[in-house]
Amino acid sequence: MSNDYRKYLEPEFVSKLKGMELRARMVVEGFIAGMHKSPYHGFSVEFAEHRQYMPGDNIRDIDWKVYAKSDRYYIKQYEEETNLKAYLLLDCSKSMAYRSDEKFSTKLDYAGMLSGALSYMLLRQRDAVGLVTFDEKMRRYIPPRSKTGHLHMLLNEIAKQEPSLETDISATLHEMAERIKRRGLVILMSDLLDDAEKIISGLKHFRYNNHEVIVFHILDPRERDFAFPREAIFKDMETGEEITTLPYQIKKDFKDQVESFSEEIATACRQSNIDYIPIDTSMSFDKALYAFLSKRERLF
Repeated sequence: MSNDYRKYLEPEFVSKLKGMELRARMVVEGFIAGMHKSPYHGFSVEFAEHRQYMPGDNIRDIDWKVYAKSDRYYIKQYEEETNLKAYLLLDCSKSMAYRSDEKFSTKLDYAGMLSGALSYMLLRQRDAVGLVTFDEKMRRYIPPRSKTGHLHMLLNEIAKQEPSLETDISATLHEMAERIKRRGLVILMSDLLDDAEKIISGLKHFRYNNHEVIVFHILDPRERDFAFPREAIFKDMETGEEITTLPYQIKKDFKDQVESFSEEIATACRQSNIDYIPIDTSMSFDKALYAFLSKRERLF
């Protein structure tokens, strides 16, 4: 891939590519191409089949090719050591249809592209990945598999999602926390526009059952900065309620509420050793992919 790899990490460019599989592959390959240019050069998709050398390991098992690339000692893992099961939880409620500008993806499209890229990356690493789509209840559950052909099923399911109905995030969190018996990695992608206490309760349920959790809190840029220039009608996408106002009159209160809500979730996540990653739909995908690889390295 040429030096313009960065464009494959930009949602505005990726959204124009035809087909979910091409989008997923280009995002991951763009990410890998940029690895050596980033401060995270110690991470790489290929390292997922390795773990760091620990005192007591046989030095004959050190992979010297990986050492040459990373300047760190890694041990080649056996298949049973790398059998991670990951669960992608994708919020498909009505609020995920929002975008403030044509140049941005909707929150659902962004979350879908990120889900596709993570699925591609997980299966490339020989991990097992499953998918849950939900709104006010669970729509579909595809159990984790590690076979190559599983990617096609996951990407087809992601691509056909249409946002509808209101959100009940905690209901799906609790249901999945009870359903998943073996320790796994749960990755939630949502705008989290629901009751904070209920969301936190659902996330803690996973931790109580010894699962690892990453939360990608996905918002539109205007939902964070409220940079609307003129009188506007604001509509609740889930209830249909509307208000007409001058944005500058409510901007401070709105931003304060968003920041307070986000900090409440972030604090609860920190206290429960959950990775909380705030993202907006204008951001490149590499931040999310670095967060995932960092978490995965800590697991092994």
